[in-house]
Amino acid sequence: MSFGDNLRTIRKQKNISQEDLASRLNVSRQAVSKWEQNSGYPEMEKLIQLSAILEISLDYLVLGQKIEENNDGRTITSSGRILIKSQDGKQLANCHKVLSFRISPFKKSTDFPQYALYGVDGPSILGESRTFLGYYTDSDSIQKEIDQILHAIEDGAVSYKLKYAVPEPKLSLGKKLTNLLKLE
Repeated sequence: MSFGDNLRTIRKQKNISQEDLASRLNVSRQAVSKWEQNSGYPEMEKLIQLSAILEISLDYLVLGQKIEENNDGRTITSSGRILIKSQDGKQLANCHKVLSFRISPFKKSTDFPQYALYGVDGPSILGESRTFLGYYTDSDSIQKEIDQILHAIEDGAVSYKLKYAVPEPKLSLGKKLTNLLKLE
């Protein structure tokens, strides 16, 4: 999220109007409106005041990163994104979410995966930009992977290594499953 989006979201969560925030900062309501539309940015002094008024860190306000302490007292920073290397190690995805798809119309078979996992790294002109991450034999294993990724993001991890993915199956005629499953 941009600075303006963060400011608008936090201001609304705190139930503060643009007029009230402008009054506290000694600026016009139009200035706050411009900041929220990313048409302008406040001076450093106003950023510090915003941080205090909204009771939020500058990192979160400007960059969208939360800084918290976890259960063991360790400081963590979370941007809501995580870097995941694909199963074959050829691609990296800076994901803000993951999607799973059932890929096999056949009954469960030990030699053919049932699900594929994709990382979504942001919007593109044609919709969301997806990166293939890995194959999974059953719904339990892909759900475990998704849960682990979610926990890693919540813990402030910057990267995650797939734990439950299975190798790409071999198909007849030398075709690769990945080429048959392209989501475009």
